[in-house]
Amino acid sequence: MLTADQFKARLKARGTTISQWARDNGFSPRDVSLVLNGQIKGNYGKGHTIAVRIGLKPTDQSQAA
Repeated sequence: MLTADQFKARLKARGTTISQWARDNGFSPRDVSLVLNGQIKGNYGKGHTIAVRIGLKPTDQSQAA
């Protein structure tokens, strides 16, 4: 799993913006930014889907327990 800062650093190293990553993965850039900045916790719904795709949360919640 990654932290938000690690994910941002990987994007920067690839020369990709958060907005571009969001569009490429079918998400709103605003929603992705809110997840990365901790304003959406990603416990359920779209926020959770984004957090899993980014790598902030495991794909199977039973692994987190």
